[in-house]
Amino acid sequence: VPRQDSAVMAGSLTHHGSPNPGYSTTNNAVPVPVITQTESRDKWSKKMDFLLSVIGFAVDLGNVWRFPYICYQNGGGAFLIPYILMAIFGGVPLFYMELALGQFHRTGAISIWKHICPIFKGIGYAICIIALYVSFYYNTIIAWALFYFYSSFSSILPWTNCDNVWNTPDCTNYFGMDNITWTNASRSPAEEFYTRNVLEIHKSSGLRDVGGVRWQLMLCLFLIFTIVYFSLWKGVKTSGKVVWVTATLPYIVLFILLIRGATLPGAWRGVVFYLKPQWGKLLETSVWVDAAAQIFFSLGPGFGVLLALSSYNSFTNNCYRDAIVTSLVNCLTSFVSGFVIFTVLGYMAEMRQVEVEDVARDKGPSLLFITYPEAIANMMGSTFFAIIFFVMMITLGLDSTFGGLEAIITAVLDEYPDQFYHRRELFVLCLVVVCFLGSLSTLTNGGAYVVKLLEEFGVGCSIIAVGFLEAIAVSWFYGIHRFSNDVQAMLGKAPGLFWKVCWVAISPAFLAYIIVSSLLKAPPLALFDYKYPDWSIIVGYIVGLSSFIWVPIYMVYKLVWTPGSLKQRLAVCLRPERTIPDIHAENLNMATVP
Repeated sequence: VPRQDSAVMAGSLTHHGSPNPGYSTTNNAVPVPVITQTESRDKWSKKMDFLLSVIGFAVDLGNVWRFPYICYQNGGGAFLIPYILMAIFGGVPLFYMELALGQFHRTGAISIWKHICPIFKGIGYAICIIALYVSFYYNTIIAWALFYFYSSFSSILPWTNCDNVWNTPDCTNYFGMDNITWTNASRSPAEEFYTRNVLEIHKSSGLRDVGGVRWQLMLCLFLIFTIVYFSLWKGVKTSGKVVWVTATLPYIVLFILLIRGATLPGAWRGVVFYLKPQWGKLLETSVWVDAAAQIFFSLGPGFGVLLALSSYNSFTNNCYRDAIVTSLVNCLTSFVSGFVIFTVLGYMAEMRQVEVEDVARDKGPSLLFITYPEAIANMMGSTFFAIIFFVMMITLGLDSTFGGLEAIITAVLDEYPDQFYHRRELFVLCLVVVCFLGSLSTLTNGGAYVVKLLEEFGVGCSIIAVGFLEAIAVSWFYGIHRFSNDVQAMLGKAPGLFWKVCWVAISPAFLAYIIVSSLLKAPPLALFDYKYPDWSIIVGYIVGLSSFIWVPIYMVYKLVWTPGSLKQRLAVCLRPERTIPDIHAENLNMATVP
């Protein structure tokens, strides 16, 4: 048994009343020694380190802009019904499953499959590649926030007026002005600051000519990855301390911004627009698809992060309670973020003298980098609010980056311990360098186009398909009965019928529903005024396939290289290896038999 699989809490599996402490005995069973937890695997210094790391990963930039936008787009308050139902029957069960798998098997996303169903090991490699693609674009968004953070240290924010070198004749500053006509050609100072100064996207004609690398953004990204490296290089003992700042600070800032937003003129208009129920929307299939996709990407099962983080827990940690608590925190954060965003949008509608829906047309990062900064710039104390807003964005992004890269680090170190286990610092350095080099294309003048392409296709259906296969492999191949016994060995109580039904049928159906609907409903891809050409869409599908393809490739490899007849090969490839936790769990079950 590999050493990383033999780390089990001493005494946690000892049968009470055993004549020899450290052994589990039955009337007829051979004593099996309980292996004490070794120093070969890190563990969380405190339970709160783990909880904050999980919350920090799950609560990211998407909670601040994606949920509010999708909520008002899909029926306002009525959207909360499909969102809650999808969370209860799909998102939370998958979240709980991953936490339990990681904690029981105590290993990362690659090597865990030899203990579940060896033929599905390609899922682990696919997860690592997807995590790499995410790091290529996600950290660039944090670099944009860092650029804004630096620019905020000014008595007059640079996106408040049209008197800068990057502005055009279309720039229209309507705040504090009378007799200003807002047309379709009008561009706000904040929009031109983002597109023409931060991105310099006007110097690129599209994906065929992305232009040169922006050295200012490259410096920002270098600083981001420097922080990431020194947070991850020593393992969870260091990252667990960093998240005390990066996971808690956003909540302080959100509270401050919520109070400020509620006091703005017109704020109530935004809240009404955000939550006004449109019950007819519930009859549209797209609303349910959006709710399912939002809860899946928000909670983050399938990314391998929950497997990695929970693998550093003690064997008897209450992962069930952790799943419920962190899921609730994540969903409530999304809901509260909506008030933060829409009070400001209501204020902007009041200032522009237009409807809220006309202000709220923007979605995606533009809501964070154009709409909200524009409103902040015209508040009293704008410099202070701009600084704390972009600090919040940076910390939200860093938490998710920590989780995504830790998933890769844990998976590779657990799969290849002899090569990398004692060289963690060097491996993390190499990984960070690879991520930095892979991000260079997103730092060009047309880098925003690359970010959009990677966001749509690098993750998208690939991670949902991986999550679907993971749920099927655990529930149908590993077996729901065996998995329930594993949970019982850790928590002392087997999962209830609700969880078993969700794992076997409802949650896989939930993911299959998202996949089919997403493939059938593929809207044309566009960013600003640029429509992505057909060849770029084909490239996007190739990028998406390049990660998922490792699942069938490994299946074929495993079947070909396993000796014996086809029937024997299938038996070997589908049969999990027995681990130390398995043996202890079996002895516990036997010890309860009179």
